[in-house]
Amino acid sequence: HLPLSSPLGLMWREIVELSRPKNVVLAAVTVPLGAHLALGGAWNTQALGLVALQTTSAICFMAAGNTLNDIADISIDAKAKPHKPIPSGRISVESSTKVAYTFSLLSILFMASGAYFTEDPYPLIAIWSVAAFLMYTYDAGLQTKKSGLIGNIAISLMVGAVIVFGAAAVSLANTEIVIYASVVAFFANLAREIIKDCEDMDSDEGRNTLPMKIGLMNARSVAYVFILASMVTLGLAHYIGPLEYHQIVFHAPAIFILFSLNGPLFHGEDHKAQQNVRLGMLLGLIAFAIQVSVL
Repeated sequence: HLPLSSPLGLMWREIVELSRPKNVVLAAVTVPLGAHLALGGAWNTQALGLVALQTTSAICFMAAGNTLNDIADISIDAKAKPHKPIPSGRISVESSTKVAYTFSLLSILFMASGAYFTEDPYPLIAIWSVAAFLMYTYDAGLQTKKSGLIGNIAISLMVGAVIVFGAAAVSLANTEIVIYASVVAFFANLAREIIKDCEDMDSDEGRNTLPMKIGLMNARSVAYVFILASMVTLGLAHYIGPLEYHQIVFHAPAIFILFSLNGPLFHGEDHKAQQNVRLGMLLGLIAFAIQVSVL
């Protein structure tokens, strides 16, 4: 192999690991979902092309953010997760930085290309710009990651914004059901970020996370409150929103998984809990898509 410090010596496996495939898959699903909700399932060739461009932009954006996060966390990961690409020495910080910048540039290019052909490009540009600011200030500048709950909110805002970004790709960012879905995702992900801080409490050096401030059990309780907030928002979408009340049955699997989190949280099973939140989010978003298709 070529030296790891050389861009030509980069291994695809390390690049994929840095991008965090599970998180990237979520982006690959949520951008088309936002467009699907906004379009009411009425796709056409132009919409497919525009959404494909913005989905690729979101994937590159998330890969860049995850790579930058691994670079910032190298000292923490060296103790807690030494098998990861950077602390294990399989890829250098210099090469990882080049990977992050490449992903960032690709994200801008794909976003700009789609915006050029979009009827109303301004929401797209605004959402991407705000998300870029939140991503940059998470690990650099303001370093909101060290502020605990503020950093959790920043990440969760980006997760919710991805759905609106998908709707903006087809110039329908203000669609009611899109807003509901993004708020549900925001609250659920905020709970997951807090639970992840509980899981990583012993290795989170230099941070002032919510579990550090109020204790593990209190932080888990706050996380569950945000889970309930996502469920309330979901209920409103069916009770007073654009969805039929009886169609909440499509959300039954997601609701069951999220409500049952009190067990793992009470027993301190943080890893299981945060993984279940991600699964519940994915099932919930799929249920939104199904309901739009059958309306």
